[in-house]
Amino acid sequence: MSSQPTRPLLNGLYNHVPDIDPEETREWIDSLDGLIDEKGGPRTRYLLMEMKRHAHERGIQVPHNIVTPYINTIAAEDEPYYPGDEKLEREFRRWTRWNAAVQVTRQQRAGIGVGGHISSYAAQATLYEVGHNWFFRGKNAEGGGDHIFFQGHSSPGNYSRAYLEGRLTEADLDSFRQQASRRSGGRGIPSYPHPRQMDDFWEFPTVSLGLGPISAIYQAWYNRYLEGRGLKDTSKQHVWAFMGDGEMDEVESRGVLHLAASQQLDNLTFVVNCNLQRLDGPVRGNGKIIQELEASFKGAGWNVIKVIWGREWDELLAADKDNALVNIMNDTLDGDYQTFKANDGSYIREHFFGRDPRTKAMVADWSDEKIWKLKRGGHDYHKVYAAYKAATEHKGAPTVILAHTVKGYVLGSNFAGRNSTHQMKKLNSDDLKLLRDTLQLDIPDAQLDDPYNAPYFKPDANHPAMQYMQERRRQLGGYVPERRVMEQGIATPPEKPFNGIRSGSGKQKVATTMAFVRMLKDLLRDKEFGKHIVPIIPDEARTFGLDAIFPSAKIFNVQGQNYTAVDSEMLLSYKESDAGQILHTGITEAGSAAAFTAVGTSYATHGVPMIPVYIFYSMFGFQRTGDQFWAAADQLARGFIMGATAGRTTLTGEGLQHLDGHSHVLASTNPAIVQYDPAYAYEVSHIVKDGIKRMYGDGSDGRDQNVMYYLTVYNEPIHQPAEPEGLDVDGLLKGLYKLDEAEGEGPEVQLFASGVAVPWIREAREMLRNDWGVKAATWSVTSFYELRRDGLAADEHNFLHPEEAPREAYLTSVLKNTNGPIVATSDFEKQVQDAIRPWVPNDYYVLGANGFGFSDMRAAARREFKIDSASVVVRALQALADRGEIDRSVVKQAIDKYDLFNANAGTSGISDPNEVA
Repeated sequence: MSSQPTRPLLNGLYNHVPDIDPEETREWIDSLDGLIDEKGGPRTRYLLMEMKRHAHERGIQVPHNIVTPYINTIAAEDEPYYPGDEKLEREFRRWTRWNAAVQVTRQQRAGIGVGGHISSYAAQATLYEVGHNWFFRGKNAEGGGDHIFFQGHSSPGNYSRAYLEGRLTEADLDSFRQQASRRSGGRGIPSYPHPRQMDDFWEFPTVSLGLGPISAIYQAWYNRYLEGRGLKDTSKQHVWAFMGDGEMDEVESRGVLHLAASQQLDNLTFVVNCNLQRLDGPVRGNGKIIQELEASFKGAGWNVIKVIWGREWDELLAADKDNALVNIMNDTLDGDYQTFKANDGSYIREHFFGRDPRTKAMVADWSDEKIWKLKRGGHDYHKVYAAYKAATEHKGAPTVILAHTVKGYVLGSNFAGRNSTHQMKKLNSDDLKLLRDTLQLDIPDAQLDDPYNAPYFKPDANHPAMQYMQERRRQLGGYVPERRVMEQGIATPPEKPFNGIRSGSGKQKVATTMAFVRMLKDLLRDKEFGKHIVPIIPDEARTFGLDAIFPSAKIFNVQGQNYTAVDSEMLLSYKESDAGQILHTGITEAGSAAAFTAVGTSYATHGVPMIPVYIFYSMFGFQRTGDQFWAAADQLARGFIMGATAGRTTLTGEGLQHLDGHSHVLASTNPAIVQYDPAYAYEVSHIVKDGIKRMYGDGSDGRDQNVMYYLTVYNEPIHQPAEPEGLDVDGLLKGLYKLDEAEGEGPEVQLFASGVAVPWIREAREMLRNDWGVKAATWSVTSFYELRRDGLAADEHNFLHPEEAPREAYLTSVLKNTNGPIVATSDFEKQVQDAIRPWVPNDYYVLGANGFGFSDMRAAARREFKIDSASVVVRALQALADRGEIDRSVVKQAIDKYDLFNANAGTSGISDPNEVA
């Protein structure tokens, strides 16, 4: 056995300090017992707090016991009556265990071999079944169903139950992890909870570890938000999140616990499956993860319920008058607990109970088999029910249940508690026979000789346990998990908010961020449409000009505003309200992304379509929370993602960590992202209007509604032009439209740019004409990647339909009659401009801000990256020289004329010589 060093944080009792006067100690304890009996708990608690305060005043430092002894939080005598028929419930659980194990094993047959996880659900089965029978409310329940984040690796258990419920067939189970091939003829069910791939079943994706916990917190917060704003009564809906103890090491798992506590989210329960194992080995072999998590959650303000021991331990704990057993429980390390369950009763007798003569005597007349049957609390119906009931009845704070389990429980000695159990994908014939015997199933040996054809077990629908299960689900409002789209639709907003930014800015300079915010404010003012908008801000509202909506829209806070804001006398004061419209998440992009997902899936989770508008520093979006946007896409989220202060050179002076030149590259890897880099306010207007129509319209145009719009907007003020007469709106939305025709005589070039770079090519157009006699047309590329998507679609069609007339990419069709080479630039890396190369019929040259950003003035940085107007001119002349239309000496002349290698000679971003970028 390992040594047992003293660890006060992990031990619930500070019993390692020697008691120099046991008689005096006994007198104090007797006095305390008398106080409790005579005055009750509240008075006793008050006096103890006063004693502790007074001790502190006298200089006596009393340790704060943030952790409790390693026993159940709810004592046996305080457990509620268990209302169910445990015999029938356990029988049904046996079937779910069997089918889950067989499902995974059968998919390892020759020619399939798609993997799967057996041991996770084995540890979790009781935690799920108690919920299914008594707590998880379905979609038909009054007030709507619960929101349940099932642990991803335990999905075979969900499929197994759905099979017994009649929602999935045997062929469906055999199509596990075969979504395209479906050799069994089933529907093809995904490995884990993936709503995009099983959109009538799964509601929340959870298998990217850490995202389930943070998403559950913001889902619970959003549920309160809907209720606070009077949009839906969510008071009866509970959020459950199941996760593993190893998963709690993910930053997202514990990073926002404070929010749930400060917002008093008693509609939220975490259930941590503490099987003490992660994928490779113990979570805390040299420590105690349950104690650690208790301290962490308590410190964050959560209600903590520990479910450590099953009912078989009750008589031992009742006899443990001097805490000898509790002391051993406190001191035993997780690595040893894991080892106990990988051995047998004799081993536990010697290495656990045998560590103290008093505990050894407790089990002296127990058989090894009886010792072996001492269960962990997470496998005991009564203990789990008591914890769930207490959690759902607790008020004022969220609850976490720390349930002690065994990974691979019931699967046999080859699985239970083994370090390798997570990677074990199948049971052999002997394993199956042992499991059959353990689960008391009537299956002949002959049917188990070939483990890859082991039968599923499904009794007749009239079996008492089947009828019992069906009745329980009827009482609770239907089956779970279930995803049900109950969309109500959103009325189309009027034209006025969009028209407001199409007329240009006149003499005033306005950044596209400011133009967007102005349009957003106008949309919020519309009584019918505006109520559906949810601005989401990670503590940068003032940077983006959104502080202007604080007084009118207000910031949502469950507690309202119980203080006087320091700026309360100001017009744009900071205002919070329990009916506020803004979700101000604080400095947490991860939290903001989770909030975005909760809002963006409201049309399905609540039948209340809402429009999240998440605005943030573009550098801290897809780079920082790309995994969450991927999960949002999986969850079929809709909404607007606004990457503000975009560009590698535009956020003047900020430097390497802030300057975004690649968010569009990252965003392009997410199939659900529709992305744009608009240059002008009127472009923003049309894109947002089209996004609203696509995502929240009636879907009659045939476009996929389950997308998210990503727009980059800038903080550089420019003179916003009015919308041109006869604007090619269709081209703008497809990704490209012409701004200026090529005028004059001489060689011709085409100039492409997106976003903040569009004014540079318009300047370059004049420089080419005036300095070099070259005519140029300019084009606004609102989306290089939407053009790429269209090109890829054309290529795919032509690949698969060789007998049909080739489909032409939109970009090719627009450019095929243009003259001269094309030069493209932007404030992003070259990869963005290069994305369309296969469909450009002309010679194509790209400039881009590759490499790390750096702190400097805009014009200097643009010159250093060679993306500014002068660089465009030089590149255009070089392209013409490559074609033999001008002499190469002209290129060198241009380099010298514009002093191209001098950062101080840059002018793009400076409107007059005296202006600083």
